Amino acid sequence: MPAQPTAFPIGAVHAQRVEDALARIGPRWTTWSVMTLAEEHRPMRVREVATQLPFINEQSVGKRLATMLADGLVTRDGNHLRAPYQLSPLGESLAPVYRAVSDWSRAHLSQDRMAEAERVEDALRRLDLRHTTAVIQTLDGGPKRFVHITEEVGMDDSWARYRLLRLQADGLVTRTGVRHRDPYALTEAGQALGDVYANVDYWISAAERTATAPHPVAAATRTLVGAPLGADSARTAAALRRSTAAPNVLFSHASQPPPRVSPTLTAQSFPGRGR
Repeated sequence: MPAQPTAFPIGAVHAQRVEDALARIGPRWTTWSVMTLAEEHRPMRVREVATQLPFINEQSVGKRLATMLADGLVTRDGNHLRAPYQLSPLGESLAPVYRAVSDWSRAHLSQDRMAEAERVEDALRRLDLRHTTAVIQTLDGGPKRFVHITEEVGMDDSWARYRLLRLQADGLVTRTGVRHRDPYALTEAGQALGDVYANVDYWISAAERTATAPHPVAAATRTLVGAPLGADSARTAAALRRSTAAPNVLFSHASQPPPRVSPTLTAQSFPGRGR
Protein backbone atom coordinates (compact mmCIF):
# COMPACT_ATOMS: atom_id res chain seq x y z
CA MET A 1 0.00 0.00 0.00
CA PRO A 2 1.62 3.29 -1.08
CA ALA A 3 1.89 5.92 1.63
CA GLN A 4 -0.63 8.72 1.58
CA PRO A 5 1.00 11.90 0.23
CA THR A 6 1.06 15.20 2.01
CA ALA A 7 -1.56 17.59 0.66
CA PHE A 8 -0.15 20.33 -1.53
CA PRO A 9 -1.61 23.36 -3.30
CA ILE A 10 -4.17 22.69 -6.01
CA GLY A 11 -2.02 24.57 -8.49
CA ALA A 12 0.85 22.11 -7.96
CA VAL A 13 -0.94 19.10 -9.47
CA HIS A 14 -0.66 18.12 -13.11
CA ALA A 15 -4.15 18.96 -14.38
CA GLN A 16 -4.17 16.65 -17.40
CA ARG A 17 -2.76 13.73 -15.42
CA VAL A 18 -5.40 14.18 -12.72
CA GLU A 19 -8.13 14.42 -15.35
CA ASP A 20 -6.92 11.19 -16.98
CA ALA A 21 -6.91 9.43 -13.60
CA LEU A 22 -10.41 10.63 -12.76
CA ALA A 23 -11.60 9.38 -16.16
CA ARG A 24 -10.51 5.89 -15.06
CA ILE A 25 -12.05 5.84 -11.61
CA GLY A 26 -14.95 8.27 -12.02
CA PRO A 27 -17.42 6.38 -14.27
CA ARG A 28 -20.62 5.14 -12.68
CA TRP A 29 -20.49 1.81 -10.84
CA THR A 30 -16.68 1.69 -10.78
CA THR A 31 -16.43 2.41 -7.05
CA TRP A 32 -19.23 -0.06 -6.28
CA SER A 33 -17.42 -2.77 -8.24
CA VAL A 34 -14.04 -2.02 -6.65
CA MET A 35 -15.48 -2.10 -3.15
CA THR A 36 -17.33 -5.36 -3.79
CA LEU A 37 -14.19 -7.08 -5.04
CA ALA A 38 -12.20 -5.62 -2.13
CA GLU A 39 -14.69 -6.84 0.46
CA GLU A 40 -14.89 -10.37 -0.97
CA HIS A 41 -11.12 -10.45 -1.57
CA ARG A 42 -11.36 -13.29 -4.08
CA PRO A 43 -11.89 -13.78 -7.80
CA MET A 44 -15.54 -13.20 -8.70
CA ARG A 45 -17.55 -13.84 -11.83
CA VAL A 46 -19.77 -11.12 -13.28
CA ARG A 47 -22.90 -12.78 -11.91
CA GLU A 48 -21.42 -12.96 -8.41
CA VAL A 49 -20.57 -9.26 -8.45
CA ALA A 50 -24.04 -8.41 -9.78
CA THR A 51 -25.62 -10.45 -6.97
CA GLN A 52 -23.91 -8.19 -4.43
CA LEU A 53 -25.21 -5.11 -6.28
CA PRO A 54 -28.91 -5.82 -6.86
CA PHE A 55 -29.60 -2.27 -8.08
CA ILE A 56 -27.30 -2.78 -11.11
CA ASN A 57 -28.21 -5.19 -13.88
CA GLU A 58 -25.75 -7.91 -14.76
CA GLN A 59 -25.06 -6.54 -18.23
CA SER A 60 -23.97 -3.18 -16.80
CA VAL A 61 -21.71 -4.92 -14.29
CA GLY A 62 -20.10 -6.93 -17.08
CA LYS A 63 -19.44 -3.82 -19.18
CA ARG A 64 -18.01 -1.95 -16.21
CA LEU A 65 -15.65 -4.79 -15.28
CA ALA A 66 -14.50 -5.09 -18.89
CA THR A 67 -13.61 -1.38 -18.93
CA MET A 68 -11.86 -1.69 -15.57
CA LEU A 69 -9.83 -4.57 -17.01
CA ALA A 70 -8.71 -2.38 -19.92
CA ASP A 71 -7.78 0.36 -17.42
CA GLY A 72 -5.71 -2.02 -15.29
CA LEU A 73 -7.92 -1.83 -12.19
CA VAL A 74 -8.80 -5.53 -12.27
CA THR A 75 -7.23 -8.68 -13.65
CA ARG A 76 -8.82 -11.77 -15.12
CA ASP A 77 -7.64 -15.36 -15.03
CA GLY A 78 -8.36 -16.44 -18.58
CA ASN A 79 -10.26 -15.09 -21.56
CA HIS A 80 -13.30 -17.34 -21.51
CA LEU A 81 -16.76 -15.87 -21.00
CA ARG A 82 -17.10 -16.76 -17.31
CA ALA A 83 -13.54 -16.06 -16.24
CA PRO A 84 -13.58 -14.34 -12.82
CA TYR A 85 -12.26 -10.88 -12.03
CA GLN A 86 -10.23 -9.68 -9.08
CA LEU A 87 -8.62 -6.38 -8.11
CA SER A 88 -5.18 -5.73 -9.50
CA PRO A 89 -2.55 -4.15 -7.23
CA LEU A 90 -3.32 -0.90 -9.05
CA GLY A 91 -6.99 -1.24 -8.08
CA GLU A 92 -6.08 -2.10 -4.50
CA SER A 93 -3.89 1.01 -4.26
CA LEU A 94 -7.00 3.19 -4.72
CA ALA A 95 -7.72 3.05 -0.98
CA PRO A 96 -6.07 6.42 -0.10
CA VAL A 97 -7.82 8.11 -3.03
CA TYR A 98 -11.23 6.84 -1.97
CA ARG A 99 -10.63 7.84 1.65
CA ALA A 100 -9.64 11.37 0.64
CA VAL A 101 -12.69 11.72 -1.62
CA SER A 102 -15.00 10.35 1.08
CA ASP A 103 -13.59 12.66 3.77
CA TRP A 104 -13.89 15.68 1.46
CA SER A 105 -17.50 14.82 0.60
CA ARG A 106 -18.46 14.31 4.24
CA ALA A 107 -16.90 17.61 5.27
CA HIS A 108 -18.04 19.83 2.41
CA LEU A 109 -20.84 18.25 0.36
CA SER A 110 -23.34 16.27 2.37
CA GLN A 111 -23.81 14.94 5.88
CA ASP A 112 -26.70 12.74 4.78
CA ARG A 113 -26.53 9.04 5.54
CA MET A 114 -25.64 7.09 2.39
CA ALA A 115 -23.64 4.08 1.34
CA GLU A 116 -19.93 4.87 1.20
CA ALA A 117 -19.58 3.86 -2.45
CA GLU A 118 -22.46 6.15 -3.35
CA ARG A 119 -20.81 9.02 -1.49
CA VAL A 120 -17.54 8.53 -3.38
CA GLU A 121 -19.24 8.18 -6.76
CA ASP A 122 -21.30 11.31 -6.15
CA ALA A 123 -18.14 13.26 -5.32
CA LEU A 124 -16.21 11.88 -8.30
CA ARG A 125 -19.11 12.78 -10.59
CA ARG A 126 -18.50 16.44 -9.71
CA LEU A 127 -14.77 16.17 -10.47
CA ASP A 128 -14.72 13.82 -13.45
CA LEU A 129 -15.62 16.42 -16.06
CA ARG A 130 -13.39 17.75 -18.81
CA HIS A 131 -11.46 20.93 -17.88
CA THR A 132 -12.82 20.88 -14.31
CA THR A 133 -9.38 20.45 -12.75
CA ALA A 134 -7.90 23.23 -14.89
CA VAL A 135 -10.74 25.64 -14.01
CA ILE A 136 -10.36 24.94 -10.30
CA GLN A 137 -6.60 25.41 -10.57
CA THR A 138 -7.12 28.76 -12.28
CA LEU A 139 -9.53 29.98 -9.60
CA ASP A 140 -7.28 28.71 -6.81
CA GLY A 141 -5.18 31.81 -7.43
CA GLY A 142 -8.14 34.06 -6.61
CA PRO A 143 -11.38 35.29 -8.23
CA LYS A 144 -11.23 35.74 -11.99
CA ARG A 145 -13.54 37.08 -14.65
CA PHE A 146 -14.98 34.87 -17.34
CA VAL A 147 -12.63 36.11 -20.07
CA HIS A 148 -9.54 35.41 -17.95
CA ILE A 149 -10.72 31.88 -17.18
CA THR A 150 -11.27 31.07 -20.85
CA GLU A 151 -7.83 32.43 -21.75
CA GLU A 152 -5.97 30.54 -19.02
CA VAL A 153 -7.77 27.23 -19.51
CA GLY A 154 -8.00 27.46 -23.29
CA MET A 155 -11.76 26.90 -23.69
CA ASP A 156 -14.14 28.57 -26.09
CA ASP A 157 -16.82 30.79 -24.58
CA SER A 158 -19.78 28.43 -24.96
CA TRP A 159 -17.94 25.47 -23.46
CA ALA A 160 -16.53 27.56 -20.59
CA ARG A 161 -19.96 28.94 -19.79
CA TYR A 162 -21.43 25.43 -19.64
CA ARG A 163 -18.59 24.17 -17.44
CA LEU A 164 -18.87 27.08 -15.00
CA LEU A 165 -22.64 26.63 -14.70
CA ARG A 166 -22.12 22.97 -13.89
CA LEU A 167 -19.41 23.74 -11.32
CA GLN A 168 -21.76 26.24 -9.66
CA ALA A 169 -24.54 23.63 -9.55
CA ASP A 170 -22.10 21.14 -8.00
CA GLY A 171 -21.11 23.61 -5.29
CA LEU A 172 -17.46 24.06 -6.31
CA VAL A 173 -17.61 27.55 -7.87
CA THR A 174 -19.63 30.67 -7.10
CA ARG A 175 -20.01 34.24 -8.41
CA THR A 176 -18.78 37.15 -6.34
CA GLY A 177 -21.74 39.27 -7.40
CA VAL A 178 -24.88 39.38 -9.54
CA ARG A 179 -23.58 41.57 -12.37
CA HIS A 180 -22.65 40.06 -15.72
CA ARG A 181 -18.93 40.74 -15.38
CA ASP A 182 -18.54 39.83 -11.72
CA PRO A 183 -15.70 37.34 -11.19
CA TYR A 184 -15.97 33.66 -10.36
CA ALA A 185 -14.40 32.21 -7.22
CA LEU A 186 -13.98 28.84 -5.54
CA THR A 187 -16.40 27.87 -2.79
CA GLU A 188 -15.13 26.40 0.47
CA ALA A 189 -15.60 22.93 -1.03
CA GLY A 190 -13.55 23.89 -4.08
CA GLN A 191 -10.77 25.36 -1.97
CA ALA A 192 -10.58 22.13 0.07
CA LEU A 193 -9.79 19.90 -2.92
CA GLY A 194 -6.02 19.93 -2.32
CA ASP A 195 -5.95 16.62 -0.44
CA VAL A 196 -8.15 14.91 -3.04
CA TYR A 197 -6.04 16.11 -5.96
CA ALA A 198 -2.82 15.23 -4.12
CA ASN A 199 -3.94 11.63 -3.66
CA VAL A 200 -5.21 11.28 -7.23
CA ASP A 201 -2.01 12.76 -8.66
CA TYR A 202 0.13 10.53 -6.43
CA TRP A 203 -1.85 7.42 -7.40
CA ILE A 204 -1.60 7.93 -11.16
CA SER A 205 2.04 9.09 -10.92
CA ALA A 206 2.99 5.90 -9.08
CA ALA A 207 1.20 3.86 -11.74
CA GLU A 208 3.06 5.68 -14.51
CA ARG A 209 6.43 5.26 -12.79
CA THR A 210 5.81 1.55 -12.43
CA ALA A 211 4.74 1.24 -16.06
CA THR A 212 7.91 2.93 -17.30
CA ALA A 213 10.32 1.19 -14.91
CA PRO A 214 12.90 -1.04 -16.64
CA HIS A 215 12.26 -4.78 -16.57
CA PRO A 216 14.90 -6.94 -14.85
CA VAL A 217 15.74 -9.50 -17.52
CA ALA A 218 17.84 -12.64 -17.20
CA ALA A 219 20.87 -12.89 -19.51
CA ALA A 220 19.32 -15.75 -21.50
CA THR A 221 16.27 -13.67 -22.40
CA ARG A 222 17.73 -10.22 -23.06
CA THR A 223 16.89 -10.49 -26.74
CA LEU A 224 13.22 -10.04 -25.79
CA VAL A 225 13.67 -6.69 -24.07
CA GLY A 226 12.55 -4.74 -27.10
CA ALA A 227 9.37 -6.77 -27.68
CA PRO A 228 6.40 -4.31 -27.82
CA LEU A 229 3.48 -4.57 -25.47
CA GLY A 230 -0.07 -3.44 -26.15
CA ALA A 231 -1.60 -0.81 -23.88
CA ASP A 232 -3.60 -3.37 -21.88
CA SER A 233 -0.64 -5.73 -21.57
CA ALA A 234 1.58 -2.92 -20.32
CA ARG A 235 -1.00 -1.93 -17.69
CA THR A 236 -1.42 -5.51 -16.55
CA ALA A 237 2.33 -6.08 -16.36
CA ALA A 238 2.75 -2.87 -14.40
CA ALA A 239 0.02 -3.87 -11.96
CA LEU A 240 1.56 -7.29 -11.38
CA ARG A 241 4.93 -5.73 -10.56
CA ARG A 242 3.43 -3.72 -7.72
CA SER A 243 3.24 -4.98 -4.14
CA THR A 244 0.72 -7.76 -3.66
CA ALA A 245 -0.14 -6.62 -0.16
CA ALA A 246 -3.79 -5.58 -0.02
CA PRO A 247 -6.30 -4.58 2.65
CA ASN A 248 -9.43 -6.64 3.17
CA VAL A 249 -11.51 -3.52 2.68
CA LEU A 250 -10.81 -0.18 1.04
CA PHE A 251 -12.57 1.89 3.70
CA SER A 252 -11.12 0.78 7.02
CA HIS A 253 -12.34 4.02 8.63
CA ALA A 254 -15.83 4.08 7.11
CA SER A 255 -18.75 4.30 9.51
CA GLN A 256 -20.99 2.51 7.00
CA PRO A 257 -20.70 -1.23 6.25
CA PRO A 258 -20.77 -1.17 2.40
CA PRO A 259 -20.39 -2.51 -0.23
CA ARG A 260 -22.82 -5.23 0.83
CA VAL A 261 -25.79 -2.92 1.20
CA SER A 262 -28.92 -3.87 3.04
CA PRO A 263 -32.24 -3.57 1.17
CA THR A 264 -33.25 -0.68 3.46
CA LEU A 265 -30.10 1.31 2.76
CA THR A 266 -30.34 0.53 -0.93
CA ALA A 267 -33.87 1.91 -0.98
CA GLN A 268 -32.64 5.06 0.76
CA SER A 269 -29.73 5.48 -1.59
CA PHE A 270 -31.72 4.84 -4.75
CA PRO A 271 -35.31 5.96 -4.21
CA GLY A 272 -37.75 4.86 -6.84
CA ARG A 273 -35.84 1.75 -7.85
CA GLY A 274 -37.84 -1.41 -7.51
CA ARG A 275 -34.98 -3.64 -6.45
